[in-house]
Amino acid sequence: MAAASSTTADLPKKDLYEIGEIPPLGHVPGKMYGWVIRPDRHGPPETAMQTEVVDVPTLEPDEVLILVMAAGVNYNGVWACLGQPVSVFKTHGADYAIVGSDCSGVVWAVGSRVKRFKVGDEVVVHCNQDDGDDEECNGGDPMFSPSQRIWGYETPDGSFSQFCKVQSRQLMPRPRHLSWEESACYTLTLATAYRMLFGHRPHILRPGQNVLVWGASGGLGSMAIQLIATAGANAIGVISDESKRDYVLSLGAKGVINRKDFDCWGQLPPVGEVEAYGAYMKKVREFGKAIWAITGKGNDVDVVFEHPGEVTFPVSCFVVKRGGMVVFCAGTTGFNLTFDARFVWMRQKRIQGSHFAHLKQAAQANQLVIERRIDPCMSEVFAWEDIPRAHELMRQNKHKPGNMGVLVSARQPGLRTLEDVVEAGRR
Repeated sequence: MAAASSTTADLPKKDLYEIGEIPPLGHVPGKMYGWVIRPDRHGPPETAMQTEVVDVPTLEPDEVLILVMAAGVNYNGVWACLGQPVSVFKTHGADYAIVGSDCSGVVWAVGSRVKRFKVGDEVVVHCNQDDGDDEECNGGDPMFSPSQRIWGYETPDGSFSQFCKVQSRQLMPRPRHLSWEESACYTLTLATAYRMLFGHRPHILRPGQNVLVWGASGGLGSMAIQLIATAGANAIGVISDESKRDYVLSLGAKGVINRKDFDCWGQLPPVGEVEAYGAYMKKVREFGKAIWAITGKGNDVDVVFEHPGEVTFPVSCFVVKRGGMVVFCAGTTGFNLTFDARFVWMRQKRIQGSHFAHLKQAAQANQLVIERRIDPCMSEVFAWEDIPRAHELMRQNKHKPGNMGVLVSARQPGLRTLEDVVEAGRR
């Protein structure tokens, strides 16, 4: 803190700073720039998001103000722009929303009850919030709390702004070997994948197990592949573009399947239509044989790591083994999920919904990054001005494999400390 304070001591105190300008450590201006969504402009990200000058958030006793160095892009921002599956304004009721559920930055101010972190600490932020005063938050699972919400989506004060406020229990130490943008891009996808694979007993990932991972080259899939490999299990990655095969294998996958080689996607046909159902099942078995080519004949996968939803869910429920688990965290292709219940109850398969992670799970996942066992897989970094465009690329599925980072107060890639950012600003 002393070094950071010395570095910023001669910087001017103002009520509004331009993007990339750094205040003296601990000086909180009254205003800030943010990428703002308003209820009357839901639509594509490049029209829904507009820069505005807004008030810097004020803190409750258990909250922390972060000077945002960089942020991460995920599908929460796309949904918020579109107002789908529900408008975020129906959730938090604010006049405007600044989204962004991943962040790296510097603690700039702390509430009166905050003890674990201090001004000047360099941190990453996980996106789970809760009120902290019910049984699940005190001895249970905070993700089951009725007050649970996703910061930067179900709250109006996310990371696409110069400052953001978070609960102190959202903070984790930043991996110091990473740049600000690398630090900002992975927490949501990594912690989500960690809970899916390790958070639903008794289906805890174990060495030697086989896991089918949909969307293996994406942000979520790239984290899952690495976690599975780190645990000594076998990841079978599913891709939709042959150019992504080598990338997924490089992350540690045992094998890769291109779903475009098969034609068994979409909602389940009516089971009473014998001919159509039989033809469909023949196609599903072809996909199952491709899995066996990797796992060995007769070896169905122990876990299916699901998030596409409507297009893939029936197949997932077929190919998972007896007593295995289909765990899903989203429905990016649609929410109307179908499956043949006979194959689930008679073979005692588990269908498990999963939603982000609590602090302990997020911290355990983050420690793997600190120890350099997991790579953030940042494929692209965007400037502050390009935040809407980054979301539009994600909406159209035209982004590169892995995770995307965006620069906020760190105005150029590769900077690793507050001192680096201040020095870059002097040049």
